[in-house]
Amino acid sequence: MYYILEYFKFILTASNQHGVHSPFVYNLVTKCFYKKTEPNLWTSYLKIRQELLNNKNKIKVTDFGSGSKFFKNNERQISKIATVAGISNKKAKLCIRLVQYFKPKNVLEIGTSLGLGTSAIKIGNNDAKITTLEGCPATSEIAQELFNRNHLKNINILTGSFQKTLPKVTENNQFNLIYFDGNHTKKATLEYFNICLQTINNNSIWIFDDIYWSPEMKEAWNAIKQHPKVRVTVDVFHFGIVFFREEQAKENFKIRL
Repeated sequence: MYYILEYFKFILTASNQHGVHSPFVYNLVTKCFYKKTEPNLWTSYLKIRQELLNNKNKIKVTDFGSGSKFFKNNERQISKIATVAGISNKKAKLCIRLVQYFKPKNVLEIGTSLGLGTSAIKIGNNDAKITTLEGCPATSEIAQELFNRNHLKNINILTGSFQKTLPKVTENNQFNLIYFDGNHTKKATLEYFNICLQTINNNSIWIFDDIYWSPEMKEAWNAIKQHPKVRVTVDVFHFGIVFFREEQAKENFKIRL
């Protein structure tokens, strides 16, 4: 009910390209958000997704995050994880278009799960080098097998607690894109945000998944918007997108897709 109410409030306050006066954001909306996903890219993604939907094997999941709203225990069927916890088709399409639009070369993903989000990023830009972090060894193994079968190269999975892997991977490194899809709690999200700040450059793009997941995730998103290094944010409800472009006036946008 909370999520539904937040969506209706979002619809009432969001705009389309006609409410945007920033050329940078206007181009993003018209040339990326409202552009159709290329059919060949989408077909490639659906093939990968279907592999997981066809997998009826069960794995024992180690959950370091905020827990699942759908699963009652840690033994889960792979097809059901893909259906319930995997990136939705709407998000995957937008992710492909965002990556295709910005063409990030060095990407960090926090929360691999079964590898669907990672696959969408790779399909959007095959030249991207992706480092992806996953806490659960069982899901990490399934993701690695998925990448191998589909010849998705230059993807490095680091398995273990984000408290250990994230500080290591962000040290002396820069990322053009970071996709935050890990522990959906305010405390963890803000911790990851602060750790990753050392990796930014002027053109860095950060995508936060499920910013309306809970009241505390909404609080985390509001705190991120207010951070002095954040210049522009674009809230599309399913994602919160952050830019650090110093030449931009500090603005927050809500865009209906």
